[in-house]
Amino acid sequence: MRKRIPPPSETSAEIFYYKKQIDAHTLMVIVLLDGEEIEGTIECMIAGALKVNRKSEPNLLILKRNIKYMYKLRAR
Repeated sequence: MRKRIPPPSETSAEIFYYKKQIDAHTLMVIVLLDGEEIEGTIECMIAGALKVNRKSEPNLLILKRNIKYMYKLRAR
């Protein structure tokens, strides 16, 4: 009998999603674990962190482990 190989723990779907948002300069809202919301565009992904550009405030480097969820900001 052949042993079944477990699925990979990491897929490239997350990387593809970030790359798509970076290339499109999509305005995102990032909600942190403490409930704080950060609005900006993702400039790049660096080893477990996201660099976020904001218009009227300083840019941030946010560790991915501190992100609760994120979503695209709709045009108002």
